[in-house]
Amino acid sequence: MKPVAKLKYNEAIAELESILEAMKSRNCDIDALTQMTRRAAEIREECRSRLTTASSDLQDILEKLGK
Repeated sequence: MKPVAKLKYNEAIAELESILEAMKSRNCDIDALTQMTRRAAEIREECRSRLTTASSDLQDILEKLGK
């Protein structure tokens, strides 16, 4: 398993989807659920950070183009 910071954005989203499907499974035990929840929270925060940065960068670029 790659460290969250090393995942590409698309890989992170795919892993979140995979975790969600595993959590929905009736075969998911409590120990696995705890680990999956921690991993999903880490991925979510990393994705949110990247989206915030990308949004800010795009706003800066668009402002420069508008001048």
